[in-house]
Amino acid sequence: MNFLAIPGQERAIRLLQNGLRSGNYSHAYIFHGPPGTGKVRTAMAFARALLCERQQADSCGTCMECRKVDNSNHTAIQSISPDGTTIKIEQIRELQKQFAYRNTSTSSVQLYIIHEAEKMSVSAANSLLKFLEEPNTRVVAILITHNGQALLPTIRSRAQSVPFVPLAPQQMAPLLLQEGISPPLVHAAVQLTAGIEAAKELTQVNWFAEIRNVMIQLAKESTGDHHSALLTVQQKLTKSELAEHLDTLLDLFVLWFKDMVHMQTNRTERIVFIDQQEYIGKTAFSRDVSEWVSCMQGAMETRNRLRAHVNAQLALDSFLVSMERR
Repeated sequence: MNFLAIPGQERAIRLLQNGLRSGNYSHAYIFHGPPGTGKVRTAMAFARALLCERQQADSCGTCMECRKVDNSNHTAIQSISPDGTTIKIEQIRELQKQFAYRNTSTSSVQLYIIHEAEKMSVSAANSLLKFLEEPNTRVVAILITHNGQALLPTIRSRAQSVPFVPLAPQQMAPLLLQEGISPPLVHAAVQLTAGIEAAKELTQVNWFAEIRNVMIQLAKESTGDHHSALLTVQQKLTKSELAEHLDTLLDLFVLWFKDMVHMQTNRTERIVFIDQQEYIGKTAFSRDVSEWVSCMQGAMETRNRLRAHVNAQLALDSFLVSMERR
């Protein structure tokens, strides 16, 4: 894994490579940004570049050090993930023992990577802080988190911030399509995620294709006999495993209504439900744009109600019935 394999994070990579070129890299970094934007892959690419025998701005991929990183058996890299719901102080103390023991390592640098760093307990974070306050020039820390602000201010002040940004759908879609992933799934997934890893993962879980199909069925039924739609909700959503993914259902509804607007405004290149374009073309002009926008708002309001733990069956039934009146 090298930096070239990570799309859309040029700023983060440039920051890291500047340190590699000058040899003036930080003893601690915070990689922060939305899920699926390549933080873990970048951490491993940075580790490989630091350990690479050629000592350049990117790793060669062929030396012994690079191959060890690729095979996940390099002794100079230690990783920590939450033990249950938190990262515990015992894990940080064990890490400190490991690095004290490895002080005689032949590697030019040693790294530790803390995944989901925002889940450190207070005692673990304070223990890590002591580690950061007495930096060893041969040790580099990488803290990976979706929310950098959740870390202690004292930890943030002692580490270099490396922001990871959401990728635009038009950046992600071509890369996923090149991998042969189903275009209808790709076009929906890139709208619902912030990074190519997250989008790819979404296309590969069975429930995503299922809930997309159910959403299309509901959208079509609700414009006809809404009683069929209410029965579909009961049979395929609230009493099935898909009940865990109702947020995604409503996000897909928002995209569906946007497609109606795109069709009316002659922006067909933006349509997400590409396999339903014929139906959308026949349906889009049955309502004013303002009515489709109102439907979008209804979907978002229903999603917020579900997050407030209202009864799912009642919330979805109310939403589908209201679509007839909007």
